[in-house]
Amino acid sequence: MRYYSIRYRLAALHIIIVGFVITVAWFLNLAFSETYYIFSEKANIIKTFQEVKKVLEEEDSQILITEELEQLSNSTNTKMMIAQSSDYYYTQVVIFSNLIDGSKSYEEILGYLDQIRSQVMLGRREGIFSEFEDDHPIFPWFNNKDNDFGSLIQKGYFVTQLTDQSSRHKGIYLFGFTEDNYLMAMRVSLESIQASAKISSQFLAYIGSAGIILGSILIFIVSTRFTRPIKKMAQVANRMTHLDFDAKVEINNSRYMDELDELGSSMNELSEKLESTISDLKAANLELQNDIEKKEQIDEMRKEFLSHVSHELKTPIALIQGYAEGLKENITDDEESKDFYCEVIADEAQKMNAMVKKLLTLNQIEFGNTQLSMQRFDVVQMIKNKIASTHILFRKKNTQVVFEETDSVYVWADEFMIEEVFSNYLSNALNHVTENGLIRIWFEKKKENLRIHVYNDGMPIPEQDMDKLWIKFYKVDKARTREYGGSGIGLSIVAATMNAHGKEFGVTNEEHGVDFYFDLDCKI
Repeated sequence: MRYYSIRYRLAALHIIIVGFVITVAWFLNLAFSETYYIFSEKANIIKTFQEVKKVLEEEDSQILITEELEQLSNSTNTKMMIAQSSDYYYTQVVIFSNLIDGSKSYEEILGYLDQIRSQVMLGRREGIFSEFEDDHPIFPWFNNKDNDFGSLIQKGYFVTQLTDQSSRHKGIYLFGFTEDNYLMAMRVSLESIQASAKISSQFLAYIGSAGIILGSILIFIVSTRFTRPIKKMAQVANRMTHLDFDAKVEINNSRYMDELDELGSSMNELSEKLESTISDLKAANLELQNDIEKKEQIDEMRKEFLSHVSHELKTPIALIQGYAEGLKENITDDEESKDFYCEVIADEAQKMNAMVKKLLTLNQIEFGNTQLSMQRFDVVQMIKNKIASTHILFRKKNTQVVFEETDSVYVWADEFMIEEVFSNYLSNALNHVTENGLIRIWFEKKKENLRIHVYNDGMPIPEQDMDKLWIKFYKVDKARTREYGGSGIGLSIVAATMNAHGKEFGVTNEEHGVDFYFDLDCKI
């Protein structure tokens, strides 16, 4: 693609426009200047006629009249002859004249005008033209197309353009009279008008040519200064296409700004918004990648979940199926064996039912289907009640439970869900405490939170398994877990419940055992 600089195109366009305008102006001056001059001089000669009438009306002294008429003639470049009608029949007295050529002809014209004036003043207008048409040489001065005779009758003067038969001078002529018996003949030479028009056309041609050359230079300089900021903006835009948003357009910060400054400001604003948008897009892209990774993890967890559920249900289902088939086929006839078979079936079904309930509870908490019912309750009383209800299980393992809190301690939480959390901690401690071991429960104040500890004597948890305890179906010791019927869901319910409350929880290895804890809001 060929590159055409806007600077050269702008300069060429301005040169063409200037040249066209000057050429049209020169042509119009050449074609119509003379016509315009003639039109203007006709108006001026009528104006001079009115001024002469005013001088004749206001001045009484012949000397003053002559002086003022001379000044008026010189200032307007108008030659004139002024006569005054006498009391004799159609005779005139010339009171001022600087029309040298053809003076006799002008005197005859004034005489003819005197006759017309007399007829007009007497009111006999009809037939005047035919009466004088054949007997007087004045007739050739009239132009019937312009209705000069009608103008003379109505206005007291007429203006015409013709060539003097005696002097052969071309000019604009005015012939008229006043009601005060004054007769006037005026002439403006056309030779000077035609010469002025010719000189004006030549001068305009020279000035136009010089103007085109000088204007071309100035336009090229101006267009260069005009396009320089545009080129800089193009460079900034090119850097922006390569995601370089540090590039900024320099703008005029003064109170006088033009469209280019406004465009530069908009480009700077666009650069900032693009940078911000791209940053947001990168962040969104990163978040999308994280979401994809989480989805993949969820898919893996789902597969693992199904695998764990299948594995957890496979054993009890197999036991139930085996003992049920044994009962159906009457493998044993004694009532004690039948009762044992039935107890195994009922026990396994109970374990499956408990696991399903825990899964449903966990699912509701994780997906936000369980609405927290925040209330203020006595956590000491809740713990005492739970210990009392499971006291018989502690006695079977000869386990000592120590909880020395006696005064009421009130917390804000969902009491039912927190009771489930504590129950899972207590069951976990009971299942892992050593024979004749100790389970200790105590409180720790953490600013506005109350931390509840559940400690049991026993083997420490391997460090690599510490973070995995809260994953569904994860078991550190699968054989032992199977022994006491654990499903690996209880601690997952703890994690989901505490996350729903927005509180901390965790586990630490102590010198002779393991300490599980969780926080509750205890502010008043």
